[in-house]
Amino acid sequence: MSDVKASSPNPARRGNGSRYLFMALLGLVIGAVASVMIMRAIDQRKDPYPEAVMHVMAAHMHSLKDAVTQNRCAATDVIPHLQALRTMANDIEPAFKDMHDDDKFAKYASDLRATVDASLATPPLNCPGVQAAAAKIGEACETCHKYVHE
Repeated sequence: MSDVKASSPNPARRGNGSRYLFMALLGLVIGAVASVMIMRAIDQRKDPYPEAVMHVMAAHMHSLKDAVTQNRCAATDVIPHLQALRTMANDIEPAFKDMHDDDKFAKYASDLRATVDASLATPPLNCPGVQAAAAKIGEACETCHKYVHE
């Protein structure tokens, strides 16, 4: 009888491998959940205002370019986007509080407003005019972006 006991496997040892696998998988799941929670907490600390201003301005610039592509360049199609760009241009300095006192940044923001004001003073009435206005506004945006990313 003692020979039979020695050859039979220990029931406690049989489940150890599956227990280790389960614990490893549980650790991976908990780690993934914790990582997502930490990433979301970090994202919530970011101020969404600067990105929102830039996204709205980009959307209106794309709408101007789409108007040219679709050959819908009447003043009634274009002026609302120019007005929205002008309104959002007023929010540039408040959105970027860390650059509020930077004279060059303020000048570039002012140049953008002047460019949009000029387009509103004499609205483009055809697609080449809309394309030219969008190009001038785009240049004013790009000048500021280049300065900020230096």
